[in-house]
Amino acid sequence: MAISTHPDRAGGGAAGPVWAATRTGPALLGVGTAVPDTSYTQSRLLELFGVEDERVRSVFLNSAIDRRHLALPPVGADGRLRAESQGELLAKHKKQGVELGIRALQTCLKRIGAAVDDLGYLVCVSTTGLLTPGFSALLIRELGISVRCGRLDVVGMGCNAGLNALSAVTGWASAHPGGLAVMVCVETCSAAYVFDGTMRSSVVNSLFGDGAAAVAVRLGPEGGGPQVLRYASLIIPDAIDAMRYDWDEAHGKFSFFLDPRIPYVVGAHAEEVVGDLLRGTGLRRSDIAHWLVHSGGKKVVDSIAVNLGLTRHDLRHTTGVLRGYGNLSSGSFLFSYERLMREGAARPGDYGVLMTMGPGSTLETALVRF
Repeated sequence: MAISTHPDRAGGGAAGPVWAATRTGPALLGVGTAVPDTSYTQSRLLELFGVEDERVRSVFLNSAIDRRHLALPPVGADGRLRAESQGELLAKHKKQGVELGIRALQTCLKRIGAAVDDLGYLVCVSTTGLLTPGFSALLIRELGISVRCGRLDVVGMGCNAGLNALSAVTGWASAHPGGLAVMVCVETCSAAYVFDGTMRSSVVNSLFGDGAAAVAVRLGPEGGGPQVLRYASLIIPDAIDAMRYDWDEAHGKFSFFLDPRIPYVVGAHAEEVVGDLLRGTGLRRSDIAHWLVHSGGKKVVDSIAVNLGLTRHDLRHTTGVLRGYGNLSSGSFLFSYERLMREGAARPGDYGVLMTMGPGSTLETALVRF
């Protein structure tokens, strides 16, 4: 593929970047999302958790989150949430994950006028529980998808995993022109909650929400959403323990851990990975019309904005998802993508960047053209 001999020239038309203008890739055809029917304001969650510590209350109330959809346990006689065993949490991960995954996948297929019989490849992503066989096998059984459908489960990679899995999906689509592939991100974050009043658990409990998102991909001549042109990834091994989902011996459960330094670590490397993504394309950051960034939390989003020079308008969908749903882990960026599609602001020829962040610590990016 030819590279522009004038890498400093950017924009559209004849003066535009040759590589980006001529590159083709599989297209995102449609998206579907699903959340639990029950939702809670941050104030109501403080009541249910029985939180009186002003430091913890401040974390909840200054999170830039208004409401989250969660599958919480029943309230006990004391008006507080009943503690769930690890077995109950894993059962919830499976039960709700299947329900939300089915709804998101069916919505996605309906929007593009496809049926489950059309599906050639299914990738399921989850971090919030352990399950074997995984969600791909369970969805195939529940929906009657062909037993010959190719499948992959991406488990335990964290909030960044949606783009890792999308790379596998677009790779399959590129190798099977005309074939339909779907990625489903299924995250029941409430299946990983620990209620003990500590700042470690309170940060997690103030941030994450439950939800699933599915996106369909195909390489073909028909129209649809944006074409995925390339990916760039960056891992920061020195921060490998900054984000973890591991065994909490004190509670006898798995739980999340988020280091307070995460926003600064992620933000400090954002420019580097975006530079890798755009290198050789002839595009500048100013040529990117649409930024769909993982709703990792207020400080994370602010750090990304500062380091990439993005405006509040650039990140309106990211902050909108954070405000209405919280951090949805691997599927967050697809909730933002759905909002962009509903808005109708993307125009043919526009470029967009998808960005997710998670354990490793890792930043994942994709370049798309509408």
